Amino acid sequence: MTINPPVRRSTAREILKYLGPGLLVTIGFIDPGNWAANIAAGSIYGYKLLWVLTLATFFLVVLQHNSAHLGIATGLCLSEAVTAYFPKTGGRVILGTAVAAAVCTALAEILGAGIALQMLFGIPLRIGACLSSAFVLIMLATNSYRYLERWLVGFVSLIGLGFLYELFLPRVPWGQAAAGWVIPAFPAGALPIIMSALGAVVMPHNLFLHSEIIQSREWYREDEKTIRHQLKFELFDTLFSMGIGWVINSAMVIVAAATFFSRKIAVNDLAQAQTMLQPLLGRGSQLVFALTLLFAGIASAVTAGMSGGTIVAGIFGRAYDLKETVSRVGVGITILGGLAFIFLLRDTFKGLLLSQMLLSIQLPITIFTLIALTSSKKVMGRFANPLSSKIVLTLVGTVVVGLNVLLILNLAGIL
Repeated sequence: MTINPPVRRSTAREILKYLGPGLLVTIGFIDPGNWAANIAAGSIYGYKLLWVLTLATFFLVVLQHNSAHLGIATGLCLSEAVTAYFPKTGGRVILGTAVAAAVCTALAEILGAGIALQMLFGIPLRIGACLSSAFVLIMLATNSYRYLERWLVGFVSLIGLGFLYELFLPRVPWGQAAAGWVIPAFPAGALPIIMSALGAVVMPHNLFLHSEIIQSREWYREDEKTIRHQLKFELFDTLFSMGIGWVINSAMVIVAAATFFSRKIAVNDLAQAQTMLQPLLGRGSQLVFALTLLFAGIASAVTAGMSGGTIVAGIFGRAYDLKETVSRVGVGITILGGLAFIFLLRDTFKGLLLSQMLLSIQLPITIFTLIALTSSKKVMGRFANPLSSKIVLTLVGTVVVGLNVLLILNLAGIL
């Protein structure tokens, strides 16, 4: 009599085992840069730009899954893979722009945390930014990945609860919101904000971070059957986590539209948004806004620092490890570089929006680098992208490039 082998069941405990990497990435796209882009989108254009979040989240799922795919199949993070498989000069240029993107990201995160401390305690902005940077560096220096995950997932939960609270305070015309999620619209003058929103969701440093987190868990050190099993559950983690990010970002736009756009108030400063919330929605909304901004800034600055450390370590063919000097240097460049630029800003809100636009301009470089690596049989072996994946990834990259061209033409006054 033949005895069939036991069927491997997808239990709830097994699903929970694979949750984590996606949630860390999610923190990166509910950061203060997103707040600036989303509040500007909602207060100026109402619900018309919600579709950007839907499109960007789809892009995000495709790209982040592909990044994790690289880490699981090869045991290399994106930065290490670039160093290993690209010509030395070309690889250094690619990774140099990625470090610059991580610094731009850190600028937004630290600035947001500084603004939140100013709202809560009246601390001068630059002193608050310094305090936030010091706290982030201490968190990175003293916590392991798993311990950091618990902290950061806790931050995400608090941010989500904060915006759920805010969401039910104003009256929301849900029919308009539903239409905004699925019907593309390009109102006059909206392109810079569209690109800011895109750059705030699909962020280059997150593509580097996701493959590194996967590598740190050593999921790749298994046989082919197990790797395929891990890829399936990683996709669930990515879909679940990016879905949470989409909900939180959408809530930001909806709250801004329902609160400010309905009263014809264009918001051009996060502090202005917080101050205006009190007479419109009550003091509780003002406090929740500031606290969630602080949590978002600190948590996303931690992931930005990790990304910078990952990229710089990869330039030297090393894995991210804060016991090694090269990783510490990468973290320092990212966090302290972002802090230094804050001292040069005159308009903090425009600085946040500009940082997100710069991310969107660097994004195609990272996207096509990732596609080249994950489509190569030399790199991925039998786990290289099939034709269908190549087509979808190339379309995503092409759309991002097209939007960047439109942005440049717009800024040049041609459009």
